[in-house]
Amino acid sequence: YISILAVLVITYSSLWGPLKELWETVDGAVLRRQPESVHLLDLQLKKHKPHFLSLYKNPPKSAEQREKVRKASTEGIAIQGQQGSRLLPEQLLSEAFILSDLFDIGELAALELLLAGEQQQPHFPGLTRGLVAVLLYWDGKLCLANSLRTLIQSRHGKTFTLDLSGELVALTTHFTDELMNQGLTKRLLTLVSEINVTREFERLQKERGLGNEKHRKEVSDLIKESRQALADSLFSWTCQSPLSKDDTLALIGHLETVTAQADGSLDSVNLALVMALLYCLDVSFVEQGTEDREDLIQALPMLTERQYVSAVHSRLMDGQPWKLPGLQAVCRLAWALSLRVLSQLPQGCALVEFTEADEALADQALLGDVFLFMKEGILGCESFAQEEFYIRRLHSLITDFLALMPMKVKQLRNRADEDARLVHMSLQMDSELPSSLRKDLDHLMILIGEFYSKDSFGLELGLEFWCPTESLQHTSLQGSYLGMALQRPPHKQVVLSKFVRQMGDLLPATLYIPYLRMLKGLANGPQCAHYSFSLLKTNGATHSDNIQGVSGSPVSWEHFFHSLMLYHENLRRDFPNPDAAHYRHPPLRGITQRELDGLTSFLQLLTTIITWSENARLALCEHPQWTPVVVMLGLLQCSIPPILKAELLHCLAAFGKSPEIAASLWQSLEYTQVELSEIESSCEEYPLTRGFCHLISTLVESSLPVNLGAGLRVPGFQPYLNFLRDSVFLPFPTRAYRRPAEKWEVADAVLEVFHKLLRDYEPQPSDFVQEMVELQGEQVTAHKPPGHSIMFHLLNDSPMLALCLSLLEEGVRQLDTYAPFPGKKLLESAVLHCLCLLDLALQKEVVFMDLLRESQASMLVSPLEQLLQGVSPQTRRADHIVNIARYLYHSSSNPEAAFQSAKILRRIANYPNIQTRLVGDFTHDQSVSDKLMAGFVECLDSEEAEEGTENGDDSQPQKNVARIRHETQIHMLNLLITSLELKTPNLALYLLGYEVKKPVSSTNLQDPGVLGCPRSCLHAILSLLQRGTEKRSGPVLTQQAPHLAELCYQVIYQLCACPDTSGPTMRYLRTSQDFLFSHLQHLPFILPSNQIAALSQMSWLMKTAAIELRVTSLNRQRSHTQRLVSLLLDDQPHTQHTADGESGMEEETRSVSGFLHFDTVSKVRRKLLSVLDAIDFSQDMPELLQLDFFERAQIEQVISNCEHVNEQGHTVCNVKLLHRVLVAEVNALQGMAAIGQRPLLMEEVNSILQQVVERNRVRRSLSAKRHALRSWRSLVETLLTTCPADLIPADDRQLIIRDLLLDLHDKVLSEDAAGELMPIVAGAVFTLTAHLSQSVLSEQQQGAGLEVSSGFASIANSALHLILRKLLDFILCTGGGYQRLRAHLYGSLLYYLQIAQKPEEPDTLQTAGKAMWERLTAPEDGFSKLQRENLAIIESYGRALMEVVCRDACDGHEISRMLALAVLDRILSIDRQNQWLVYLCNSGYLRSLVESLRQDDAALQSLLTPQPPLLKPLYIYESKMALLTRVAKTGQGAVELLRCGLVAQLIECQVFDMVPDSDAHRVMRDPSGFIPSPMDRYRQILLPTLRLFQVILTSTTMNHQQGAAQVLQWLIVHADTIQSLLRCQELSMGALQELSLLTGIISKTALPGALETGGEVNSAAIMEFQGHINRFQRLCLSLLGRLAGSEQERLLKQAEVAAPGDSAERREEMEVAMQQVRANIMEYCQTLLLQSSAQAQFSICLFSPSGSEPAGRDGGRTDLSSTLPSMAYSRAPSLGLVLYLLKNSAADFFRFHQSHRQSLGKLQSLDQLPPEELKELCQGLVSGPGGVEKISSVQRSLLAKRRLVQLINNRAKLLALCSYVIETCLFVLWRHLEYYLLHCTPTDPKDSLMPGASLYRSRLTDDSFGGLQASGGRCLGLSRVSQQDLDLLKSDMAAGFGEALQRKLLEVEGLYSQVRSRYTFIQALVRRIRGLLRQPKS
Repeated sequence: YISILAVLVITYSSLWGPLKELWETVDGAVLRRQPESVHLLDLQLKKHKPHFLSLYKNPPKSAEQREKVRKASTEGIAIQGQQGSRLLPEQLLSEAFILSDLFDIGELAALELLLAGEQQQPHFPGLTRGLVAVLLYWDGKLCLANSLRTLIQSRHGKTFTLDLSGELVALTTHFTDELMNQGLTKRLLTLVSEINVTREFERLQKERGLGNEKHRKEVSDLIKESRQALADSLFSWTCQSPLSKDDTLALIGHLETVTAQADGSLDSVNLALVMALLYCLDVSFVEQGTEDREDLIQALPMLTERQYVSAVHSRLMDGQPWKLPGLQAVCRLAWALSLRVLSQLPQGCALVEFTEADEALADQALLGDVFLFMKEGILGCESFAQEEFYIRRLHSLITDFLALMPMKVKQLRNRADEDARLVHMSLQMDSELPSSLRKDLDHLMILIGEFYSKDSFGLELGLEFWCPTESLQHTSLQGSYLGMALQRPPHKQVVLSKFVRQMGDLLPATLYIPYLRMLKGLANGPQCAHYSFSLLKTNGATHSDNIQGVSGSPVSWEHFFHSLMLYHENLRRDFPNPDAAHYRHPPLRGITQRELDGLTSFLQLLTTIITWSENARLALCEHPQWTPVVVMLGLLQCSIPPILKAELLHCLAAFGKSPEIAASLWQSLEYTQVELSEIESSCEEYPLTRGFCHLISTLVESSLPVNLGAGLRVPGFQPYLNFLRDSVFLPFPTRAYRRPAEKWEVADAVLEVFHKLLRDYEPQPSDFVQEMVELQGEQVTAHKPPGHSIMFHLLNDSPMLALCLSLLEEGVRQLDTYAPFPGKKLLESAVLHCLCLLDLALQKEVVFMDLLRESQASMLVSPLEQLLQGVSPQTRRADHIVNIARYLYHSSSNPEAAFQSAKILRRIANYPNIQTRLVGDFTHDQSVSDKLMAGFVECLDSEEAEEGTENGDDSQPQKNVARIRHETQIHMLNLLITSLELKTPNLALYLLGYEVKKPVSSTNLQDPGVLGCPRSCLHAILSLLQRGTEKRSGPVLTQQAPHLAELCYQVIYQLCACPDTSGPTMRYLRTSQDFLFSHLQHLPFILPSNQIAALSQMSWLMKTAAIELRVTSLNRQRSHTQRLVSLLLDDQPHTQHTADGESGMEEETRSVSGFLHFDTVSKVRRKLLSVLDAIDFSQDMPELLQLDFFERAQIEQVISNCEHVNEQGHTVCNVKLLHRVLVAEVNALQGMAAIGQRPLLMEEVNSILQQVVERNRVRRSLSAKRHALRSWRSLVETLLTTCPADLIPADDRQLIIRDLLLDLHDKVLSEDAAGELMPIVAGAVFTLTAHLSQSVLSEQQQGAGLEVSSGFASIANSALHLILRKLLDFILCTGGGYQRLRAHLYGSLLYYLQIAQKPEEPDTLQTAGKAMWERLTAPEDGFSKLQRENLAIIESYGRALMEVVCRDACDGHEISRMLALAVLDRILSIDRQNQWLVYLCNSGYLRSLVESLRQDDAALQSLLTPQPPLLKPLYIYESKMALLTRVAKTGQGAVELLRCGLVAQLIECQVFDMVPDSDAHRVMRDPSGFIPSPMDRYRQILLPTLRLFQVILTSTTMNHQQGAAQVLQWLIVHADTIQSLLRCQELSMGALQELSLLTGIISKTALPGALETGGEVNSAAIMEFQGHINRFQRLCLSLLGRLAGSEQERLLKQAEVAAPGDSAERREEMEVAMQQVRANIMEYCQTLLLQSSAQAQFSICLFSPSGSEPAGRDGGRTDLSSTLPSMAYSRAPSLGLVLYLLKNSAADFFRFHQSHRQSLGKLQSLDQLPPEELKELCQGLVSGPGGVEKISSVQRSLLAKRRLVQLINNRAKLLALCSYVIETCLFVLWRHLEYYLLHCTPTDPKDSLMPGASLYRSRLTDDSFGGLQASGGRCLGLSRVSQQDLDLLKSDMAAGFGEALQRKLLEVEGLYSQVRSRYTFIQALVRRIRGLLRQPKS
């Protein structure tokens, strides 16, 4: 299949493509006046000149061509526009030969025509390529002829001008002059006579070149139009420029042979040629003094060439009769008049010999019945009235005759008078009429009447016959111009008006009717009507004194109405009861035929005058003597012929146009009761019925009184309606008609009444209530409004509905024949009324049925859309809706019917259940299905559619066709949009070419014609949108029909967004259309006139683009994604591919300035930014209503009551409804005052309505802007999120985000930005900042970050500062409202501040070695610099910003509170000067936060129920605690918190005591894992509090006592909970975290000195406190026992089993937590020892003197001394435990140290690591199986680096803890050993218990809180330390603390402690312990 371009490239030999292109260029340049078109036209004309010179000559056949084509099936043939040669099938070649013979064209041309036919075939469903080729052949011819005609019309000349540019006119004039000199006229005349439809059809028929009816019609239309265009070319030429002598003679020669059609008229082609000759002979323009008159006279051969005049003259004087003598007469008359004009000119002196013959010529013309022929031959031609210049020429011909030859006119009148006398005598004598009667004057008058009674252009040329005489004295018409005397009318006008008056004087009877008919023609038009009214008035007035009035002028109102009254008198007396018999035998006296004709003529004249002139209507109607309406109604009751009755009815209808007359007419009608007899049907003629329908139709339009007929019958219109329905409409199809067209006239007339009644009906609740009226004393039911009755009939299976539907069926059947038949126009009109009725019923049925339901009346109705699914009695199929849809197929000939059909289908499409049935009905029969599809496509493809101005008023019938076609397209697209939202299968899928019988997603969309795929609506929509995309100006549709384009884009988006259709659609758009790229490159669309539509177009397009980017990224279609990304984001100019004939803009500018700036192209605006520019953030809001009469609040209420949500989802006010409500309100006002103020009130109503229209516009505009912004945002987010990261390099990415952010802020921060757009902008800012932060961070991780001198990252610091400033401005400008919006901005701020956060660095354990000085003098790194600058900017905003953030942090929406808290936290962390902290404290926000913790308590308690309501309180609580912890990190903040009573608040919280039962809730786990278990939730509440305490204890070093005491109180208040936590059975990860924090707090608070700060506390409380503290102490030591030994391994293994997936990290965390617990407990021991006393001998003992290490897992403590009761040791752990801990820690230390070194090594040589290891490292950070596989290598190494840093820092922490544990263990060991081995006196078992006990007790009670539990310690075990124990202790210790361990410890110090803190601490302690153990026995 050859692509379109290929077809267009095939050059001269092709008979269609290039010619089509030529016509488009000519049309664009001359008629559409496109810019830049003159140049293109010039090119085309040069290229096609041969075509014009050899007009219609086909390329000749030749033997070599024939041979070439014959071999094409074996050897192939080269086709122009395609590479290589192509083999063609035999079948195609044989068809080409047939075509070649048929049209006598060259074989290659025939072949190319066929190929073009094949390629165009999808546009012509149902035709073969051969038939399409026939159409293309003639279409090519037509294009050439049209181009010629248009070129000639553009010439400058004497008759008309098209107002084109001088350059263009010069070009076309020069070109056409050349053609003319080469003999164009003769060629045109030859072609016109040669081309003949019948002959062509015979040839085509023989070769089977004709297809179905439609094809035949199209071919014959093309041939006829070609002939017509050729003839018109000649006509247009002669209008503007004269022909040469030979050409004029040739034209005359052609006309001599012309014949007329059957009815005596010329056909339109010959008419054009006749008119061409008349213009040739026209010199009347010489009299008009135009400025170029001299030039034109010089060019006129009549005045300059003697031979010309002589040749034409002799040719026309020639006695040879033509085939049409009448035509010869017309030409002679025209020539005679030209000669008469010439004779009056100075140049005419030389031509005397010819000009003297004018009289003779005129006589010959009259003998040839010139006026009769003009009426029958010229006016009889249909096309005459459609061409303004035909009309003007004929007008000048008639008026010139009357004005230039007055003597001839006088002769005619004399002759007529003579004839009238002869006729009168022969009537008197009863003899034969004389044979010599000539009726020239009759013919002239009738011609004038006919000619002026049709005025299709509203020219009112007849005015020239009326001269405003002085006697008229009517200022408005006389127009005394600026107070000057009345200007004398031109001579010609005076002569003409004299003609009208004189002809009416003493009128002979024979001329009476022609004169009346002439007056009727001359009365046609508003001013003419007035003049003729006055003429008839003045004619009668002169004789008004005459009593009879009969002798007055017979042409006057007086005479006419007097006669009417006499007829009425006589007939009323004669026939009291008219009987049918009298009609068949005309009565002896009554009205004779001549009287009937006279009356009819006068009635028609009267009708014309009063139709045009309202003044005449009122003047006549109110005339007291004539009372025309009464007399006419009276005559209607008399026995007169139906034809006269019909005229009377028409006349009454004309009177009824005035509402005031109509009202009285209704009443008179009621009284006279006109009867329509059955007489008509026996005569088979129905003028009366039609007249009656016309009268009712007019009256209904003017006024319909509600109480019509009150008093005589039940009031209302019902009897008329019943009559029209039952006696006119329902029987119309079955009646007999003498004139077939009349059938449709009757149908059309009655349907028009129904249509008007239904159109004006609005259902009201009162229509459904049974109302009663009183009639002659009894109650009867009242009639409903007529519209109600029609609705009722249409919503039931009534005969009326059935007839409407069968009419539609018949209509479409007739149209399908494409044959003309009588009454076709009227049938089409009747069908249109039917369609309108159905549409109105569908529109009103919803309200109607709702009201019916509410009223509970007993009326039964069914929805029309269901009735339409009924079975048709004619076809026995349910095809009503199909029939309606088939009208779309005839949209070219019947645009209105197609429009109504589309409207009905769209209404039906709203019902989902009907859609599926419809798809079945539409696809049931393949041929119907193809036709329907073709109909829809044809409507969408329509070339003539044009978007009109948006006026919501549909009542004007003269809406032009283009507008209707456009509306049809709109309805069809809305139908598609509605359907696509419904379930499949639906109409849209069928119409758009998707599968409806198989799954939709299996569709394979193709270009039309490929694989037999028909052209569907999708193709039509795409071709609408694609038009112009290759040019620089962009898609034409977006400019020419913005609303249509918007809907087209919406359909495309819907198809891409719906999961079923998305796949096939996106594939098709991507591969065969390159749709998105070609449209996005033209963004943004700028339409100043229709901003809303432009925004919507862009919205849908951007949403589609976002889907495309997402899909191509997912499918790894990299090149597609890349193209779109660079199109949207690049700031380097593209060189776009441009069409031929225009090179890209960029190239031009570059070539000009290339040598200046060496091709460094300036940057262009990024596409995304220019789209953003196109969205105007400002919105002009309508001002408030200024009301004088109405109450504003009430009006606002009414307006809001009238609001509804329209199809697009906007809330708008229904203006029509509002208008009705307000007008009803004004009408309801009573009293004189109200009537006086009515105009003012109406004016105010008007201003309210205008205001509401403006409001609607503002809403639509805002909503369009929101939509566009949202789409823009989704496109931006898709670009940044889903497109592969490497498509946009990091540095570009940051610049792009910078540009987007700055532009967005600039727009939103401008003064007049609309608040409604802010939330969307804030969301976009949030996403963009997040991406910016992510991009900068990833760039730094890749190591590009800090060494770069230019700044911190690719994006300069200045840009970052600018972004921060704008962000803070945005936060401040949102003011008090918009809290949710600020949530986005806080999020953005957090992301922004994150950029300056230093990433985690590996702790190499070396840094501490640097001297303090080095660290202080080190240069500032990028992070801290940026942080410092950020802070400076934030501080510059001062209190305002602090206020906003703090206020949001304290109350409001949860999310914004959390984010505000986070922002505060972040700023406090970088605020070194503590300005924010000071503000927080001083402004009371901190206290308010602290106090809010009490309120959180209840909410937090509810969280611990098994299934919590919401987790919000938890998140807010966590955010608060994080902030408070941040505050507590500075000493100042911590003190402030204590002062605010933080601990006191927390002491009161009861939530800490509600520890959930860990086992009970196992069952209730949330399967998704999102909601944590109750225990986890409890920990989420507890841990932040513990952390906060820990920070406070660390920060308050100065006032340590105060903080510690308060925290201790918290511990004691919640002691039970805390003890249960310390006893924890199951040491999970969470439990270990709790323990590490708890032990940390206890080690700092539960100390002996803690209570002394309490002041005077009573001793009982102190005792209780001591008890608690002792218990804490004991629990801690027992915990140490659990964690020191082999328990640790078991726990770690257990964790691994529980969650094998994330074991590595889990294990590390657990190790750290355990080490932390140990370190805390050891610190606690150390503190206790130190606090008790400085010297060992007074120290307390925490560990029992046993050196044995704890046993294995079985718990058997076999190695402990069995002599002592084990109970004592269960209370106090042995010293062996400390030793054991020391050994383990030392071992751990080396293990950790080695691992730390390895990881450091890996980090330094990251690039050399094998991929397996990298994968392993990433595994911990990537969740899900196979997660690592999906990551790019760059990502992988980043992750591995992150993981290594994590490992190294974790190990560093563990090393620090280990070394601390080692140091504290050594200290504790040393203190205990010193005491036991030096100061302790052992007790021998035999000794009394007391002395030793007292000694020990005194030791204990020194500081009684220090020891074990006071009660137990005193009387239990430790006092019984025997010598044996001590010896054993010493030996065990010596064994345990051996050489190896000592060496290890010293090595630890060497490796680690040196770098850190206490240099020789371990060494000293080891030395001392060694000394103690080596001591000899005492």
